[in-house]
Amino acid sequence: MSNQPAAAPGERRLAVLEGVLERVTYANEENGYTVARVDTGRGAGDLLTVVGALLGAQVGESLRMEGRWGSHPQYGKQFHVENYTTVLPATVQGIRRYLGSGLVKGIGPVFADRITQHFGVDTLTVIEEEPKRLIEVPGLGPKRTKRIAEAWEEQKAIKEVMLFLQTVEVSTSIAVRIYKKYGDASISVVRDQPYRLAADVWGIGFLTADRIARSVGIPHDSPDRVRAGLQYALSQATDQGHCYLPEERLISDAVKLLQVDTGLVIECLADLAAAPEGEDPGVVRERVPGPDGGEPVTAVYLVPFHRAELSLSAQLTRLLRTEEDRMPAFRDVDWDKALAWLKGRTRTDLAPEQEAAVRLALTRKVAVLTGGPGCGKSFTVRSIVELARARRAKVVLAAPTGRAAKRLAELTGAEASTVHRLLELRPGGDAAYDRDRPLDADLVVVDEASMLDLLLANKLVKAVPPGAHLLFVGDVDQLPSVGAGEVLRDLLAEGGPVPAVRLTRVFRQAQQSGVVTNAHRINAGQHPLTDGMKDFFLFVEDDTEEAGRLTVDVAARRIPARFGLDPRRDIQVLAPMHRGPAGAGTLNGLLQQAVTPGRPDLPEKRFGGRVFRVGDKVTQIRNNYDKGENGVFNGTVGVVTSLDPVEQRLTVRTDEDEEVPYDFDELDELAHAYAVTIHRSQGSEYPAVVIPVTTGAWMMLQRNLLYTAVTRAKRLVVLVGSRRALGQAVRTVSAGRRCTALDFRLRGH
Repeated sequence: MSNQPAAAPGERRLAVLEGVLERVTYANEENGYTVARVDTGRGAGDLLTVVGALLGAQVGESLRMEGRWGSHPQYGKQFHVENYTTVLPATVQGIRRYLGSGLVKGIGPVFADRITQHFGVDTLTVIEEEPKRLIEVPGLGPKRTKRIAEAWEEQKAIKEVMLFLQTVEVSTSIAVRIYKKYGDASISVVRDQPYRLAADVWGIGFLTADRIARSVGIPHDSPDRVRAGLQYALSQATDQGHCYLPEERLISDAVKLLQVDTGLVIECLADLAAAPEGEDPGVVRERVPGPDGGEPVTAVYLVPFHRAELSLSAQLTRLLRTEEDRMPAFRDVDWDKALAWLKGRTRTDLAPEQEAAVRLALTRKVAVLTGGPGCGKSFTVRSIVELARARRAKVVLAAPTGRAAKRLAELTGAEASTVHRLLELRPGGDAAYDRDRPLDADLVVVDEASMLDLLLANKLVKAVPPGAHLLFVGDVDQLPSVGAGEVLRDLLAEGGPVPAVRLTRVFRQAQQSGVVTNAHRINAGQHPLTDGMKDFFLFVEDDTEEAGRLTVDVAARRIPARFGLDPRRDIQVLAPMHRGPAGAGTLNGLLQQAVTPGRPDLPEKRFGGRVFRVGDKVTQIRNNYDKGENGVFNGTVGVVTSLDPVEQRLTVRTDEDEEVPYDFDELDELAHAYAVTIHRSQGSEYPAVVIPVTTGAWMMLQRNLLYTAVTRAKRLVVLVGSRRALGQAVRTVSAGRRCTALDFRLRGH
């Protein structure tokens, strides 16, 4: 890899620099660009800055780097690395430093010291060739010895894959994942079937796989490339919430992405749709009405989404039509008597529309309850649960997020869990409960149903036994689910078979809340009232960068000082987008400095451009069925409770009070959550929210986005930004429906 061809005439030869990697000050996980300090052995603690693609290099390793000398106006002399090889350290001191850097799981500075004292310069040879001899070192039992040997082997194998991948600029964490997925077959898969990576390895999209394919010589117009590109375009669409794409749109998206002839794309799409005997096709084509009920289109689905849509429609229809009834007592109940008993329990009358919702949920097999804040959804749910339990019905309560489940449990006084935990999802995404092994339930209530995406809704409905009653509760005016589909909206579609009640009356007590009043104003397209409110404020700042800084000041200092709220536990910054000076990414960095600053006596872990510390508020950014008791899911929030540099692991206590360990090479599954995008906040509620509303987020500013953000707050909302941006958000109704056909299928077509 570092064998350079002889320099052509007039071309400068690459300089060579050797040194020990002392610390990494910055690393971009996406492209491997690294800024590091190396000890060149000149003594006097003199460290030199090197910059470039030091992908996979570990602290403590001796490096032989080739590159060019340069100078930085601020940082002085630097060495720009073009390629490097690692050399195992030869001195006892170098070996001790190398092992003590946390390179090998299970060896920290203490054991590195003991091992090198015992074996001296032979240490690395012993670990490599006779690892059982490590047991000679005081304190190293057979268990730890075995682990060290395994970690060393894995490290060696990963290194080999990394050296191969270095030529295609794949990040360290992705190289580790490729190795974990394919083991010894990694290099052959990467070389011969690079497009498999996009389907098999999280974090590798089509674009990375395409770059790898190009570097291993796969032609631009290879049918493999075009088929992979079509599936990528569809998976991008599902990431944006669509269950399918109209064929014409998919073809034009693919032509733009792949830069190949339209004819080739059409041919490859036909190949994907035509599966050989006994195999699944790559995509499914079907005629359905257009997204806004317009002219029919040829919809192209990825197979799992087509199956889920057919299945969800069939399961809901089955539940609606079954003759069985697990709550027959409510067929001929004396409602006056039942409601009088309920009033005795709750000391409150139900409004007529609430009463209608109670009757509906207890007499119909599938029903929907929707409405905005302050309209009594929660009290209606509590009433339904009280009456069902009075008749000894088995009631099961669930919500898509840990926070929403906790709130549902507090409200009803009954146990509630996340949908994932309820179904006991397993590695691979299969549920322990399904049609063949349904839940033991007479009534299933799902709160925050606007968050249910197609795949999760299908898993849930499959597990509801025939004759049980299923109630979806949610606010249809909020943002739709992060995942594909618009399940709640499709259930409420006109002419559909699912009965629904929409609560519209804001109760007097709720009318006194600025949060509730303004949520309804925003939803109706009116400006929120911000003058003289005790719980709803606007800090005007037209400059986007200044608005970002002010947002941090409000969340980290002003609200805690005035309202006594904890900036980590009680206050959440909700940004319309991730990027930009007032985006969640930048604000997270600033809020971390303000709330959880670094301390010399506390360990921290730098990963990519981020630093993790004990006390950090973090969120999981992908579904991982292998983590925790029943998986950890996209949007789960928690706090870092411990960080162990020797075991290379940090632990997060989630909102569901589960301690979940993360190896350091899994940290790209975590992001800081002092600030999150409004999309990621769905289903959660916080005492206070701070929302930057700036012209920098112009394209994202929509009514349902602002409405969702405001309705996340229980006690206090602070908007920070410009009146112009606020006006844009209130005026703009989100463009178009998602491409789904669930409503069409439910109408019996």
